[in-house]
Amino acid sequence: MKLLPVPVARPIRMPSLRSLPPEPEQGAVMDPVDVGDPLEAAVDWALYVDGKRQPPNDFASACAAARQGQGFVWLGLFEPTVPQLNGLEPVFGLHPLALEDASGVRQRPKLERLDDGTVFLSLRTIGYVESAVRSEGGEIVETGSASVFVGDWFAVTVRRGRYGPLQPVRRQLEANPKQLARGPIAVMHAVIDSVVDGYLRVADAVEEDVEEIENHVFAVRGVPQIERIYELKRDLIEMKRSVAPLHAPLRLLAEQQADREMRQYFLDVHDHLEQVQEQVGNYDELMSSILQAAVARLSVSENEDMRKISAWVAIAAVPTMIAGIYGMNFESMPELRWPLGYPLVIAVMMAVCLMMYRNFRRQRWL
Repeated sequence: MKLLPVPVARPIRMPSLRSLPPEPEQGAVMDPVDVGDPLEAAVDWALYVDGKRQPPNDFASACAAARQGQGFVWLGLFEPTVPQLNGLEPVFGLHPLALEDASGVRQRPKLERLDDGTVFLSLRTIGYVESAVRSEGGEIVETGSASVFVGDWFAVTVRRGRYGPLQPVRRQLEANPKQLARGPIAVMHAVIDSVVDGYLRVADAVEEDVEEIENHVFAVRGVPQIERIYELKRDLIEMKRSVAPLHAPLRLLAEQQADREMRQYFLDVHDHLEQVQEQVGNYDELMSSILQAAVARLSVSENEDMRKISAWVAIAAVPTMIAGIYGMNFESMPELRWPLGYPLVIAVMMAVCLMMYRNFRRQRWL
């Protein structure tokens, strides 16, 4: 269903993320905000009363009923455009700056409580790219974003990226009316719990990559894969950027819950996040050690190759030198006219080369 347009007294300008615009001069004409229909980007929406999904109705009627205290509305959006996000402002009263934060994929995880009591949470989703579909030099870990707006009578979720779908979260909550009856805050907890569970799955998958690289680096005849080590370490840093900033917001959310049971739910998710953070930190340190070991092993291998090359060059220098001397075409040279001179020179060259080869073998240069 289409979102009913809300009349405005006059066009307004959407403030930027960095600073508010200056006050317009008297009589100046302001540019209108480009407002679209957010339902065009909706994956699903519903009115929930006592934790139960109500029969479908038009969106405006559902919002009106929720404003009057009859349950709450949950609207889920996938990759909405900026105009579609702007369309949320007249319906839910969301701040333009918070909507601007929800429009970016690279938004840093953060928690904000707006003046009207609306809670805005931005977090990043993480997905593991299987090796079968991974391009050469491509990402092992791919990130997206998820934003949650929670008010007294609504919950709005905005997701970007191909990982961390929220439809399973909705189905799981709908199968548990008692939890969903707690209101929009239950939606926020379920979204965070789903995202953090995704972190755990990715961390377990990355652990297999780390073990595979470690075994390959320390194998007897293994060749250090420096490029792959750098790729994985780069993605581990990206995971740390996604996980670490969420630590403080989750702790704050847990402390702000008046419902003791709800507080325990958030603390449980916080514990899972700490587990992921510890895993990612350990992997990062381990990859640093593996990288140092791989570079050291590569240097040793290069030194061994250089020693072999130097040994063979030294062996080849003996017959080259003797052949060079006898190739100067002087008349008065030792054993020049002796019939056994040529075989003797060849025998001397072979004897010297064999002695040098034996010596290099003892020195383990060859």
